[in-house]
Amino acid sequence: MKEASHTKQSSTRSLRIVPEVGLVDLFDPELGERLAGKVSGQLELFAARMREGLLAASVAIGLEVMGEFVDAEVAEVAGAKGKHDPNRVAYRHGTEDGKVTLGGRRVPVCRPRVRGVEGVEVHLESYDTFASVDLLSDHMVASMLAGLSGRRYESALEPVGEEVEASSSGTSQSSVSRRFVAATGERLAEFRTRDLSEQRWLICFVDGFDFASHTMVGALGVTADGTKVPLGVVEGSTENATVVRGLIAGLRDRGLDASEGILFVLDGAKALARQLDKVNPDAAGSLREGLDDTLTVTRLGVTGALLKTVMSTNPVESMIEIVRAHARNVKRWQPGDMRLRWAAAGMLAASTQFRRVKGYHQLPTLAHALRHTVSAHTDQSPVAVTA
Repeated sequence: MKEASHTKQSSTRSLRIVPEVGLVDLFDPELGERLAGKVSGQLELFAARMREGLLAASVAIGLEVMGEFVDAEVAEVAGAKGKHDPNRVAYRHGTEDGKVTLGGRRVPVCRPRVRGVEGVEVHLESYDTFASVDLLSDHMVASMLAGLSGRRYESALEPVGEEVEASSSGTSQSSVSRRFVAATGERLAEFRTRDLSEQRWLICFVDGFDFASHTMVGALGVTADGTKVPLGVVEGSTENATVVRGLIAGLRDRGLDASEGILFVLDGAKALARQLDKVNPDAAGSLREGLDDTLTVTRLGVTGALLKTVMSTNPVESMIEIVRAHARNVKRWQPGDMRLRWAAAGMLAASTQFRRVKGYHQLPTLAHALRHTVSAHTDQSPVAVTA
């Protein structure tokens, strides 16, 4: 009896489900012949895809892997297909047409549906991730900032195979333009409202620049560890003092804390004094009285490489040049927020190339000097320096 039971268990353990084949016995002497045709067919299919190029083959495999991920999540949520489970919390509810982002395109797929036992649709996290339009938007924004026009976007995409190419969408000039406008608009909104209160900001570079025949003013911050971070951008006008005052006030409202001192580096401290006069008259008066002293920051103990860094607006100017380079191929600038969208997108793209400021090892000394300077003034006004 034991021997029979052992034989039955061994037989059960040797059974496996093989994709495209079904249930097989691993000890079956004819298994090799049964699988030969299937393996040959799969190799032929892969070879056909390879003839269209390695990327095309990879895309086809990627779609299959996506499907496997989604199917695995369906099984995890709704249980194994064909097996009754009285404790299940969800059940399969057919399929519907869907689309995923792949290779800078929207590709149609068959999307499985799952509902909870209460009848509410269950979102599949794996499918939502693959279907996210943010992936496509990121691809388009990166391409456009690299100088690719919306007209050439589709033709510049890498080959993904005839089958995928024929069914893909979202690559027409109008579609690319709409997605780019929407994506850069979201980036601009996030950029101009991002919370700044969680960092200790030691330096803030502010500089005006010409961009597409308009005056813009940008701000670049430096954290306690020397990391450079784009802080904001506004579009200028003939009232430049008002523009800069609005930019600085906006940074303050978003959490730029000057209670322990911030070193502002900008072109023209006299102009800054006029702007600060409307925000903080006492700070503006102090700035005018000590203007000669603040033209050098040696009294703060800043020397060497860090001194060279804060004696000019070069860090923010380098960022501005990257912004201009990204927009070099734009021929027609539309009214509205187009310049701001491009400037913000360019500043965020530039930040991926940033290194820490030169002389960042001396930043603790600067931080101590700023705190000491602020403690000597009851108004706790920020410290500014002209470049």
